[in-house]
Amino acid sequence: MKKDIPAHYQKIKAQHPEYIAAVEALSETLKNTGPLDESLAQFLQLAASIAIKSEGATHSHTRQLVELGFSPDEIRHAVILLSNTIGFPNVMAGLSWVNDILESE
Repeated sequence: MKKDIPAHYQKIKAQHPEYIAAVEALSETLKNTGPLDESLAQFLQLAASIAIKSEGATHSHTRQLVELGFSPDEIRHAVILLSNTIGFPNVMAGLSWVNDILESE
C-alpha cells in the first residue's frame, strides 16, 4: 500500500528542507533509542495522533501500519481500545480518519 508522500508535506519540505531534515532525523533518533519495535511504536503514535486530534498524523500512522502488514480490523480495534481513555466522540473521529486510508484501497 505504499502511498506517495502527501503534497502538503512535499511542499513544506521543498520550502523548508533543513527544518524537515531535522524533524526526520529526530524521528529516526527517537525510534532507535529504545527497545520498542516499529509496530508498537506506530500503534502508540496512532493512538497519540487520535488523542491530539491530528487527522494528518492519523492518516500517516495508519498508512505505516498497513505497510507493516496489519489488517484493517487490527488497526480499527486499536482505535476502539482508546474509548475509555479519550472518549467515544474522539474514537469516532479517529475511526473516520483511519477509514479514510483503509477504505481508499
